[in-house]
Amino acid sequence: MKLGEVIKPAAILFVICVAVAAALAGANLLTEDKIIEQQELKAEQSRKVVLPAADSFEEGEGCYLGKSGSDVVGYVFETEGKGYGGTVRVMTGIDREGMITGIVILEHGETPGLGANAEKESFRDQFQKKAPENGLQVVKFQTPGEGEVEALTGATITTRAVTNAVNAAIEQYYQVKGGE
Repeated sequence: MKLGEVIKPAAILFVICVAVAAALAGANLLTEDKIIEQQELKAEQSRKVVLPAADSFEEGEGCYLGKSGSDVVGYVFETEGKGYGGTVRVMTGIDREGMITGIVILEHGETPGLGANAEKESFRDQFQKKAPENGLQVVKFQTPGEGEVEALTGATITTRAVTNAVNAAIEQYYQVKGGE
């Protein structure tokens, strides 16, 4: 085999790789601002879901202050818990009276059909209750009482991850409320 037979295809392949890498870098630069804008829009929409009484949000120390006009109506916290498939990120809204007004699962790697059921409204709605200072507890095979959350069938680890994230938000809430 001659040296030219190897160098010519290698040089062509090198040029193609450089051109593709440059095109990808250019596409990334062109879309970077739009991606950030979309992420911020999604986060704002999620804040409105978990704290519907708020008209606007102001970034505070470790949370977002939900405001209606100039009055603070509640707080939004982003926390996480360790799930079966990795970290579960949760956004939790808590009003000034200590009621959990909603949660949104921001990110997870849980098993489709089991742990991913944490995204369902029927699961998320059971968190809408008074935020106990000692946190919420997970129960299995029984109707949850005050301060309890029923585990998803086949996904207790995911349920605990979401509950731990909500409990972290509750803890932060009481720290914020204590500082007012």
